[in-house]
Amino acid sequence: MDISKTSCFAGLRFLSLCAAALALATSASANENCTRLQATGNPEYPPFLWRDPEDETKLIGANADLMQLLSKELGIPIEVRYGGSWARVQEEAKLGRIDLIAGAFYTLPRQDYMDYMYPAFKETRTVIWTRADASLKYRKWSDLVGLQGVTVINNSFGEEFDRYAKESLKISTVPSLEQALRMLEKSRSNYLIYEEDPGMAYAAKLGIGGLKTISPAVTNENLYLTIAHKSPCNTGEMRGRLAKAMYKFSKQNVMVKLVETNIQLWRKQTK
Repeated sequence: MDISKTSCFAGLRFLSLCAAALALATSASANENCTRLQATGNPEYPPFLWRDPEDETKLIGANADLMQLLSKELGIPIEVRYGGSWARVQEEAKLGRIDLIAGAFYTLPRQDYMDYMYPAFKETRTVIWTRADASLKYRKWSDLVGLQGVTVINNSFGEEFDRYAKESLKISTVPSLEQALRMLEKSRSNYLIYEEDPGMAYAAKLGIGGLKTISPAVTNENLYLTIAHKSPCNTGEMRGRLAKAMYKFSKQNVMVKLVETNIQLWRKQTK
């Protein structure tokens, strides 16, 4: 055989071995850096997530309980901590300061900084809230044109509605759900757009009456587990393990019991 060809094959083999060794080292390094996961989410989202009254650095709720089931499935501790407002949580994910968001709707901008784990673990219903004495007639999105709405900063209600709202509706944003509910209560907005279950839970806690929701739903959106692009735990192997676990939980309908349990816990805490 030609000596130059032999040298070439040897060089290619050496490069292949180097690439394999580098891949193994990278994988080992990722595994070493991923001895635990930090998760957070929307802290104003009962019965899915809210701050623990006994330790406000932590979040509790159905999604937090789901993270503990996930921890057992992965064999890795998962801490579900309070990460600030929902807007702040998304900034933390962009910066890679947290690993997981325990519950986010899908939007294209969010996919720029985090990966979605399929399947979704819960479907939620977003509705229009008004005062009970309001005469607002809602059947379709265009019925909201010309009215003043309110919602929470950085909330999404699905790609299609978000786009329509940006182009056609007047919706102001505020830092918290409590502020949004108070604005509606005091007639500073015509309507509030927010998910039904968390909205009802917070209105009851705050003692705000005289509000109602209107059917049909604005959107029915799925909640997903996400992992930040900049998380040191975001590897192909970890994404695969997360996806398998979420598929298992979906098949077992684990969220049904978790939601029921946490509705009761929320009511007990707010009495």
